[in-house]
Amino acid sequence: MIKNMKYEKWQRQTALFLGSQTISLFGSSLVQYAIFWYLTLETQSGVIMTLSTIFGFLPTFFISPFAGVWADRYNRKRLIVLSDGITALSTLVLVLLFLAGQRSIWILLATSAIRAIGAGIQMPAVGAILPQIVPEKELTRINGLNGSIQAVVMLVSPMISGALYQFAPMEGIFMIDIVTAALAIAILVFLLKVPTHEKASHEQVSNYLQDMKLGFRYIQNHAFIKRLFLYFSLAFFMAAPVSFLSPLQVARSFGEDVWRLTAIEIAFSIGMIGGGLWIASWGGFKNRIHSIAFAIGAMGLCTFGMGVIPNFWIYLFLMGLVGLVIPLLNAPSMTLLQEKVEEDFLGRVFGVQSMVSSSMMPLGMLIFGPLADRMAIEILMAVSGALLMVVAFFAIRDRVLLEAGKPEPLDGE
Repeated sequence: MIKNMKYEKWQRQTALFLGSQTISLFGSSLVQYAIFWYLTLETQSGVIMTLSTIFGFLPTFFISPFAGVWADRYNRKRLIVLSDGITALSTLVLVLLFLAGQRSIWILLATSAIRAIGAGIQMPAVGAILPQIVPEKELTRINGLNGSIQAVVMLVSPMISGALYQFAPMEGIFMIDIVTAALAIAILVFLLKVPTHEKASHEQVSNYLQDMKLGFRYIQNHAFIKRLFLYFSLAFFMAAPVSFLSPLQVARSFGEDVWRLTAIEIAFSIGMIGGGLWIASWGGFKNRIHSIAFAIGAMGLCTFGMGVIPNFWIYLFLMGLVGLVIPLLNAPSMTLLQEKVEEDFLGRVFGVQSMVSSSMMPLGMLIFGPLADRMAIEILMAVSGALLMVVAFFAIRDRVLLEAGKPEPLDGE
């Protein structure tokens, strides 16, 4: 009976947490799509796409190491509430500016930067809080299900955002984000009960910089984390064209219709839904590195195909396949860190992971974005896809990673 009660408790807590994050993500996605499409259709400029990427990700890079320390020093639930509050406040300011007739591109870029700060605070806390709620043996399944839930939001939100973009003022889309953020905060504050983790429950004897140094030293002393972050850095850098230039490629090569931009997001999201359910039910290869390398290689092959296939419907199919393999990259890598990293260092390790994910794509766009105004995006897709396959080849042969990716022995083995 006690075991069943504990089982039901973690399930309820997990459902509440994922529910709050889903609500928050839905509102944020509506705004992000509206901003991104506005910039794409109004400018059709690779430089503006590059600036949008930098403003949307670089602040996350700078805040992540501090946020990782905060996630280890303080109550993680409160940090998530704080990040949702920052996002909602920035959106409210944007609404007021639009109502006042201020629609400068720089205002949209500045808002993206503030929202990126909120995301930078949130990501290490979310990655570190899940092991406090979910039993270790269930982490891969929950990470996979979370990926599917996020993909459902990514499927629904572009359709709704596309319809609203056609018929509703931008201020109306922005207001939805404020409402959803308030609902997410209410769930976290009033319904979710997560005890403060051990390090945060004691008086801190070291300062921020000391904790940050200890976090970097921890990563330095664990070779598999360094190698994993290295391959992630290379993969994120090479994935910049397929992640950010595909709408511009579609607008230039296939047509400027909003439905086409919506279609590629829907195809990607359907793929992610399937991939999340796939990894949740299957669990991936026994060695988690095999799943990660397979995902990078498959993403590279599809990206290469998107650079050489001139048919829009085949292009959509390949975009869907990219979405399908993303959960095979995200869920095993997150679970690997959650299993292998000590709880007191989880926030700082996920903080560095956020730095990687938030910096490498903008760095990639510093190169690929301006090149998109000088040559066909199809060439950039083909080249980056081929390089992703090279990254996968070396990852699957890395002995340090393969050793770390082996499954944990079951009790009694």
